[in-house]
Order: sequence, then C-alpha cells, then structure tokens
Amino acid sequence: MLAGKKGLIVGIANKMSIAWGCARIFNRESAELAITYQNAKAEKYVRPQAEELHAPIICPLDVCDEQQMDILFAQIEKQWGKLDFVLHSIAFAPADDLHGRVTDCSRDGFLMAMDISCHSFQRLAKRAEPLMTDGGALLTVTYMGSERVIDHYGVMGPVKAALESTTRYMAAELGPKNIRCHAISPGPLLTRAASGIAEFETLMDQATRRAPGRRLVTIDEIGELAAFLASDRARSLTGDVAHIDGGYNIMG
Repeated sequence: MLAGKKGLIVGIANKMSIAWGCARIFNRESAELAITYQNAKAEKYVRPQAEELHAPIICPLDVCDEQQMDILFAQIEKQWGKLDFVLHSIAFAPADDLHGRVTDCSRDGFLMAMDISCHSFQRLAKRAEPLMTDGGALLTVTYMGSERVIDHYGVMGPVKAALESTTRYMAAELGPKNIRCHAISPGPLLTRAASGIAEFETLMDQATRRAPGRRLVTIDEIGELAAFLASDRARSLTGDVAHIDGGYNIMG
C-alpha cells in the first residue's frame, strides 16, 4: 500500500507508543521511514526500534528546537529529495497545569502545551510542504477530550481542539497541492503520554465497558488506519477527524 513512499515519524517513545504501532504498519506496507527521538535519553529506547524497521534516517528532534528541525529536513531532502507523509504523535503539558483546572492553568503552561502539542504540527507541515512535490499526507493524533469534557484531561482538551481546527485549515490551504491532512482520534490507550493523566486506567475501564465492541483499540489497528490515510487509496479524503475507538465516541 505504501511501496515507494517516504515517511517521517515523530513521537515514538517506546513499544507502547501509538507512533510505534503506526511505524510498524508503515514498514510492513513497504514505506521507507525517517524516525526521530527527542533527546539522548530517549535515543537508547528509540534507536533500536528504528533499526528494527531498517529506518535509513534516525535523527534527534526536540520540536522546540528550530535548528534541529531544519537539520532533520535538510537530511531528508539530501537523502530522499522528497517526502510523502508525516506522522505527528506528540503531546505535552506541565504536570501542575495538566492536573489542575483549566481555569487555573498558567499562561506559560498553556503556551507550552499549545506549542509542543499543536504548533509543532504546523512547523513540520511548513517544512514538509516543499518536499511533497507529488502530494502527500500530514497526520496527527488527537483525542475525544477535544470534543467533550473528559475528567482529568484538563488543558489538553482545548489544546487538542486547536490541533483539530489547525488540521482542517491546513487541509484547505494545502489541498490544491494534493497534500491531505488528518487527525486520528484513538480511544484511550495506556501510552507514556496517557500515563500522566490522573485516573486514566478508570477511563480505559469505562471505554471497555461502553464501546460497542467491549474492548480497547490496539496500536496496530491505529497503524492500519494511518497507513490507509497515508496511501493513495485515501486521495479523496482530507480534513477529517478519524475516530478509531471501537465506536466509543458515539455512546452517550
């Protein structure tokens, strides 16, 4: 499904990561991957995973570091000369702001959460655009807390809502270049990022009981959806929030 395509994966932390599930399916579908790690501490976990997928480009990327981002895209351009898809699967908010009320969120905490979790997607898109000469796909990861109030999700709810709106606007702007944009919205999963949310296991239990299929989605299933959206088979789709949660989002 992705033979001959080149993709950038941002957000692998370990083998429980949504980004890892997606990368594994992209690799299975014959895509060639560039994989990033946040810092030296993360490299010892991410590099072996990237090497397992025979990724030819493995680079550091702190999305707050503009120079690192420029170096990454310069390497992609030099080595590949093009880019077909990007997966942005990162989110962060300072613990004090994440665990408190949205009303009480500090200015600095809100701006940091918005910068890392939302605006970084725009920065990746801006650099990817000139490399997507044959069109492409920009994918990000969101959550249902953008649409309704989820206990303990806090400031990430407004931030994910901004991310979804950004996805729609970029889809409209980049559509004439055949660049498609999607936000993938999985149900609750125990990832490293989710582990920072209070009582997240309770949320997973609720999803298991209430989803029509009575189970949680897997990272491989998310990868299957991401691979489809990155492929030419999805060329008529753009600007969507694609729920993949066993139908949990339809339940009252």
